Amino acid sequence: MWFGVQKMWEMAKQGVMIGGLAILPAPAIACKLALVLAIDVSSSIDAGEYHFQVDGLADALLSPEIRDVLLRDQVALSVVQWSGAGEHAAAISWRRMLSGNALANFAQRVRAMGRKWSSSNTAVGDALAFSITQFDAVPDCTRRVIDVSGDGASNAGMNALNQTRRAQAMGIQINGLAIDIMGRSITEYYERFVITKNGFVQTSRGFSDYPLSIRKKLLRELIKPGS
Repeated sequence: MWFGVQKMWEMAKQGVMIGGLAILPAPAIACKLALVLAIDVSSSIDAGEYHFQVDGLADALLSPEIRDVLLRDQVALSVVQWSGAGEHAAAISWRRMLSGNALANFAQRVRAMGRKWSSSNTAVGDALAFSITQFDAVPDCTRRVIDVSGDGASNAGMNALNQTRRAQAMGIQINGLAIDIMGRSITEYYERFVITKNGFVQTSRGFSDYPLSIRKKLLRELIKPGS
């Protein structure tokens, strides 16, 4: 009896008998990384700067070298928007990068994503606490990383360092993208209070540098984790 390729694949996944031979289920490709992309939308971010973030992220995800790793490792992605105390939301829930179409759709959703807050404080600790809880939905992923970007230190909400220590104890890595308009003050804040011991900070020299910075940061997370 002739079976189409698709039918054979479906039966193989289920583990059935074909022609008297046992066809074992096809092994699933493990999710090697679950990555929360946490974006600052506090009052210090104007409309143009917000679009630098979402367009820069969307473009970076579609760049060939990043695209290849996302698909190869079946990476799970989620986008969190955060602002003041208690102001955080999963703007895009978890999506597995299982195909080029899945990645293109995710990038399109990032680019078209509406902003949830625009005139509130900066609560980095709250953003981290909320991002930590998101990993409950992807327990099969080998690595768990929070990629938090922002242009200011906390001025409201939970203590950021306490949440960083909590993530460290849970085996979650936190990396930062510090948007420094002048000097290194935000980079130094992220280095001292936000990233975990195995994490790193990528500095963006203003918002016009953000698209290149987020691309560099993603490459470092995906290809050379913890370096």
